[in-house]
Amino acid sequence: MSRASYRDRAWVIRTYDFGEADRVVVLLTREHGLVRSVAKGVRRAKSRFGSRLQHFVNLDVQLYPGRNLATISQADTVEYYGAKITYDYDRYTAACAALESAERLAATDTDPYLYEALRATFSLLQTDADPTAVLDSFLLQAMAHAGWAPSLFDCAQCGASGPHHAFHPAVGGAACHQCRPPGAAEVDPETLHVMWLLAHDRLGQAEASIAAVPTRGAQAHQLTRAHLQWHIEHKVTALSVMDQS
Repeated sequence: MSRASYRDRAWVIRTYDFGEADRVVVLLTREHGLVRSVAKGVRRAKSRFGSRLQHFVNLDVQLYPGRNLATISQADTVEYYGAKITYDYDRYTAACAALESAERLAATDTDPYLYEALRATFSLLQTDADPTAVLDSFLLQAMAHAGWAPSLFDCAQCGASGPHHAFHPAVGGAACHQCRPPGAAEVDPETLHVMWLLAHDRLGQAEASIAAVPTRGAQAHQLTRAHLQWHIEHKVTALSVMDQS
């Protein structure tokens, strides 16, 4: 790894205390993917930029690479999205789920897609859009970018034309009667259409369908969550918190 310092745009994914005054900060950057870094002395009252290293702040950071952790030498606020997210429980849990999922999806990827997708998601959470629908749109589009979007019309197993009434992540999404595996969810095809709308950035149309039949939104969320967690092979804690509300 080059030892030269560099600047990048970044989101704070998570933080934890380190030593007496430092803090480890996991960043999702635009050009360098996930970066584990340390912000030295930020827990002291006179820290120059400690208050900026928080969720939902679009940062411009100066980083110096290290053997295990990069060092944050400067952090400036570019955009702040926290005001309308932090004090609204539904928006907050949806935004936290987006951050946690982005970390799982990023892995070793240095593609700027996830950085930009989070920016678009936090912008939508400033509006009156349904937070769960906004989150599901982010997840479905991010999974498509990763190469494992669920099939939402044709059978994922044999390609038989839909619509179909079953869904299971193990087969890749929608399943026909012949290919339906044990444990597949019974699903209204209109729910799969809602997911298709969300996956294709048609949030307004998806919300209109959900408003007509609210159970479509709830089922779309559960199917999206199941597909995500099947493929990342890990539970997303923030999604579980959402479902408890």
